Amino acid sequence: MSKSTFIYHERQESLLCGQHSLNNLLQQQAFSPDQLAEIAHQLDQLELNYMAKGDGGVNSKDYLKRLQEGSYNIDPSGNFSIEVLKSALLSRFNMNLVNSLNEEIRNKEITNWKGFILNKQSHWFTIRKISQRFWNLNSILEKPEQISHFQLASFVEQMRKEGYSVFCVLENDLLTDCHDEKELEMRGLPEFWWKEDDLLNGTGKKGYKNHWNQNLGTGMRLDGKSTAGGTSGSSNNGGGMSIEGLTEEEQIQLAMAASLQPEANVMSIATTSTMDIVELTSEPEASNPNAVRIQFRLPNNKRLMRRFLKNDSVAMVLAYVKDECDVQDVDSLDIRAGFPPKDLMAFMEKSIEEAKLANESIQCRFK
Repeated sequence: MSKSTFIYHERQESLLCGQHSLNNLLQQQAFSPDQLAEIAHQLDQLELNYMAKGDGGVNSKDYLKRLQEGSYNIDPSGNFSIEVLKSALLSRFNMNLVNSLNEEIRNKEITNWKGFILNKQSHWFTIRKISQRFWNLNSILEKPEQISHFQLASFVEQMRKEGYSVFCVLENDLLTDCHDEKELEMRGLPEFWWKEDDLLNGTGKKGYKNHWNQNLGTGMRLDGKSTAGGTSGSSNNGGGMSIEGLTEEEQIQLAMAASLQPEANVMSIATTSTMDIVELTSEPEASNPNAVRIQFRLPNNKRLMRRFLKNDSVAMVLAYVKDECDVQDVDSLDIRAGFPPKDLMAFMEKSIEEAKLANESIQCRFK
């Protein structure tokens, strides 16, 4: 009996298509926005340090101009540079993103590559070979779309003509496919999984194993509205703009506009600046339907993952950080999550679910 194959396809959220393209390439939720933002800031600092060693040091015209211009690797709306994506893959997975126009590789058979990341201006998307088939995992698509081996070369060439840069990833042991249903929850969010056989038969529905999440089939549209209660091409009850019939360029512009708008449901900041940390409870079992995972990066660069209950307070999360960092008071730590990174001390009274920390990565540093 042949094994089923599952395909991970993150959908567009604001201008985070760079993050989506990496996760779709890796077929797992490998990077969060704040992790990529940290890489961007590190690259900026490395460039500034290099410039500071030149004539004039930190007072040189070039250095001061670079400071004034701000980051070259991330913009306020969450768009990352190719250098951030390259650095993320190289540092975590020892993978190289190579420009397809490189003389050493441009004459190689295109179907020998495992995956591609394409970029035009502020939009990134991935093409990935999964189970010997190529799939277009563009985050603005409703679902993955198959590209035959015969069509691949012409598709990529057409993208180049439209102004896309194409970067390649060779076959890599870490670019694994998912054939085990038990792995899905560990590798990525349930609403982004598709069963390959269903896609090939035209019967695929968003979110494999719908019972995992009561809100499967809902999410953020490109105009920033929820898709709950209607298809991505229909107006919602709030009069949301239809994206049906829009070109890719128009959809990207719509996403850019949405990313600059304030969130409709902004979490209220705790009225008290300090409060007692709650007592840390035992870690719930993975089988608990209310259990959620949170990743942590501690000040010593140690990475941990722990389960909590979604109705646990953020204070419970901070209690865990306090315990792992072996400090007397969390006030000595800067604890942030999300993008842009938010100080979690301001949300201690919220639940993990309300603070949207499920499957999030939390960065911890000493002040």
